[in-house]
Amino acid sequence: VQLQASGGGLVQAGGSLRLSCAASGRTFSSYVMGWFRQAPGKEREFVAAISQNGVRIYYADSVKGRFTISRDSAKNTVYLEMNSLKPEDTAVYYCAAINGLRIGFKETDYNYWGQGTQVTVSS
Repeated sequence: VQLQASGGGLVQAGGSLRLSCAASGRTFSSYVMGWFRQAPGKEREFVAAISQNGVRIYYADSVKGRFTISRDSAKNTVYLEMNSLKPEDTAVYYCAAINGLRIGFKETDYNYWGQGTQVTVSS
């Protein structure tokens, strides 16, 4: 599967953005999907993940209550709705996919990666 992330940009603290990740291929519904982010000088970290049917959803503690992950199988797209953004949310955001049933929380759990989209939150 090929992944294309979009929707990043510059936003003021307290603002919102919605990231999208479009997947190619006809087997999108068979993949666990996740979002990670990497801030300058830091390691890539888990943000959120969603199971194939959208029932199992997990968030990093740092974004819980502010971010929402969702997926639309008809559009082969996974979304990350980000509200109440903080300067510490500034990072390159990546979508990723697992060809399997288990939810992943580490980079190495994921088989496929998108190219990343920059999110910058100004104070």
